[in-house]
Amino acid sequence: MKITPMSYKTRVVVLLFVVQIVTLCTRSAIGAETANFCYLPTEQNVAYADVIELPVQRPSKILEYGDNALQFGELWLPKNQHPGASPLVVLIHGGCWLNTYNINHTHALSTALAHVGYAVWSIEYRRTGDDGGGWPGSLRDIEKAISYIMNIKSADFDATNVALVGHSAGGHLALLAGSSLTDTPSIKGVIGLAAITDVTKYARGNNSCQTATSKFFDAMPSDAPNTYKLANPAQKKNHHNTILIHGSKDNIVPIAHSSYLPSASSVTITGAGHFDMIHPGTESFQALLRQLATLF
Repeated sequence: MKITPMSYKTRVVVLLFVVQIVTLCTRSAIGAETANFCYLPTEQNVAYADVIELPVQRPSKILEYGDNALQFGELWLPKNQHPGASPLVVLIHGGCWLNTYNINHTHALSTALAHVGYAVWSIEYRRTGDDGGGWPGSLRDIEKAISYIMNIKSADFDATNVALVGHSAGGHLALLAGSSLTDTPSIKGVIGLAAITDVTKYARGNNSCQTATSKFFDAMPSDAPNTYKLANPAQKKNHHNTILIHGSKDNIVPIAHSSYLPSASSVTITGAGHFDMIHPGTESFQALLRQLATLF
């Protein structure tokens, strides 16, 4: 009997089943030593501090896509994969578009995605408070970083199988970048994790992230309606495979944002908060894996 190799999607589905039975464990190089650690299943609605305290692996490579010190990406490669066989997840971190929050708080998510078999291109970019950051500079950095990784010659991952994934304000940027790449065959889909999908509505809110919107655009919607329209996923033709994953207890990006893109698929995680989306021990992470498996 001839046994044929499993497709990548089949392997991911099998691995998802295994991950749900056993704790997600990995090995991390720390100095000259190698340490074992596990992402234990956790209660929902985790805090930001819970995420940044998680153990992580270092990226496999750090590559510069521009001349500015903040124009770089971290490439995380899975272990024990055939060269070029792994789909690529382009990851865009959030943080209210502010330079207060950098790429580091998504290291655990990158580590976990690489552990289950994905290559990850995690993008750092200029944000509000950085020279050249804010609108439209932050989006230009994201577009440049995506173009860079799509065009380098590398056997480390499969550049014909790419998904854009963004969290919070990074979800907003992922949606915008995806809307201009909907006819690019290698971009299989866009996943927004607690994504800000309507910046006009978001700017009118009162929490600390909502009030940062006007700083990103250097104006309120009433003062710059055309700018907000250009930057608003709710007023764009989104990528035909757009998926929104949102927690019902998100108090930073209200769950209503999962309903502002009628053409998108929406997944609600009951009881999950904003930072569950980037914590590998949560049901939200399992939901992300399930949705990624549908794209590749």
